[in-house]
Amino acid sequence: MTADAGEERVAPIRVLIAKPGLDGHDRGAKVLARGLRDEGFEVIYTGLRQTPEMIADAAEQEDVDVVGLSILSGAHMTLLPRIVEMIRSRQMDDVLIAAGGIIPDADIGPLKEAGIAEIFGPGTRIGDIARYFREHARTRT
Repeated sequence: MTADAGEERVAPIRVLIAKPGLDGHDRGAKVLARGLRDEGFEVIYTGLRQTPEMIADAAEQEDVDVVGLSILSGAHMTLLPRIVEMIRSRQMDDVLIAAGGIIPDADIGPLKEAGIAEIFGPGTRIGDIARYFREHARTRT
């Protein structure tokens, strides 16, 4: 379910920011987490080196509206579809899943087909990501 323009959202949008795989670079994820907090989101940052299972567990336990995956390692074609599969297998069909990082243009289509709603490349403004999440996250009242 997406937010309707006429509906007023009572609770802040809950976003889980995760770094899947062995990627050790988290500056962008931390900047995004801070920026989304400044935009009024409730943000949970899982830290580095998260497995797909750990990310799905955290998304379920935290009852998030959005999962944001930051990946720079090149393992996006393996890890991101697995994360989508694990989240969906827990009946969290209304959770928006987005990704950012270094992802070649040729891989964007297959990742979207696998269930990644949107992919944000390097240099995407936090305000643009926040706007997308507001427009596409499920509505809570």
